Amino acid sequence: MNTDRIYLTGYRGTGKTTVGKLISAQLATECVDLDEVIEQAAGKSIREIFADGGEELFRDWETRCLGQVAADPARGRVISLGGGAILRDQNRQVIRQTGVCIWLTAGPDVIADRLSTDQTSGERRPALTDLSAVEEIRELLARREPLYRQAADFVLATDQKSPEQLAAEVVGWLDKVRKA
Repeated sequence: MNTDRIYLTGYRGTGKTTVGKLISAQLATECVDLDEVIEQAAGKSIREIFADGGEELFRDWETRCLGQVAADPARGRVISLGGGAILRDQNRQVIRQTGVCIWLTAGPDVIADRLSTDQTSGERRPALTDLSAVEEIRELLARREPLYRQAADFVLATDQKSPEQLAAEVVGWLDKVRKA
């Protein structure tokens, strides 16, 4: 198993960026937030990208930036993906070929509670449907879970654990994988 890169996937609000920063600190490497890379490359916020060309334009930027980050040996080993990065087969292949994928999960109600208290999430990311927050989460999770499962090398439920506990579990798992 290739552990050169550690990709964190999961729905918004599952802790990918927070846990990624803790993992990168323990491994003495950089944590790359793919959404930030996209915004820098596009020169626009994610919300503006969606306004200009919808989800398809955003996914094009996401695929392009993921490929660049995965191919750059100078970039950090820990990459926090956007929740929908696994939607494209091309992205799942890049992830599979260049590293391991950790899927962070949480129940829809937990995710909705976390997102309601995270000001930046709502400002940066538009809603993807006309449904209520919890219903949108349920619908998107139902569509995405098979892809998360397909991409994941390791799955962690985040509902009842602190970011520190989750990061320690990932680092422990990586140690076992490397020794195997």
